[in-house]
Amino acid sequence: MTWLVIRVRSNIGVERSIKQTMGHLNLTRVNHAVLIPENDVYAGMLQKAKDYITWGQVDESTIANLIAERGRLMGDKPITDAVVKAETDFKNIKEFASSIVSGDSSTKTITDMKPVFRLHPPRGANGWGGIKRHFTVGGALGYRGEAIIDLAGRMI
Repeated sequence: MTWLVIRVRSNIGVERSIKQTMGHLNLTRVNHAVLIPENDVYAGMLQKAKDYITWGQVDESTIANLIAERGRLMGDKPITDAVVKAETDFKNIKEFASSIVSGDSSTKTITDMKPVFRLHPPRGANGWGGIKRHFTVGGALGYRGEAIIDLAGRMI
């Protein structure tokens, strides 16, 4: 499985070790998102920065939509099926996304692909729902499981 991690809060007043952890995750700005594999090393990093990020498991269609809409190459060029076919063994973005979900490849497979997806703030009346509270009590922070798919859809 693959996690989608989105940065919710800024760097102001953040402890240095948490700031470094978010830097290692490539989450340098608010509303930036990354795709990371689900393993124990990343799970520890997510727990360290849980008061500043939100994450959950994503499906193939969400990753394909994220790459097609918000994925960028160096020089701010969009990622298309032609780019995926030329750079990888996959025929299109959908096959590439299914490979990312299964853990067989990552965003590093395309050499010029930027690891960060710059997202729009959440659309809708609820927005984040509060950036200082955990997701279980109506806020935006921490683990949200499959509900990250809805949030990603509102941010793409």
